[in-house]
Amino acid sequence: MAADYESFCEILKALAHPARLRIVSGLVEDECNVGQIQKRLGLPQSTISQHLRILKSAGIIKGRRELTRTCYQVIDARARAIIELLEGR
Repeated sequence: MAADYESFCEILKALAHPARLRIVSGLVEDECNVGQIQKRLGLPQSTISQHLRILKSAGIIKGRRELTRTCYQVIDARARAIIELLEGR
């Protein structure tokens, strides 16, 4: 089976920022919303939302509505594997 290098490149490009790596790392552990991510990373809400948009458009995460909040989770197994590799799991 041939590797889909273009798809891999899109994932790597989306992960190629320290804040996005930290976001995905946190979401591998547990899904959470923007407010929780903001508390963990200490970044402005608008910055986090921008990074979430990039990760979502790359197909790495998805959001699930819970009343007035959106909870995010990692849905791409390759991105999960990259995080686990980087963290030595």
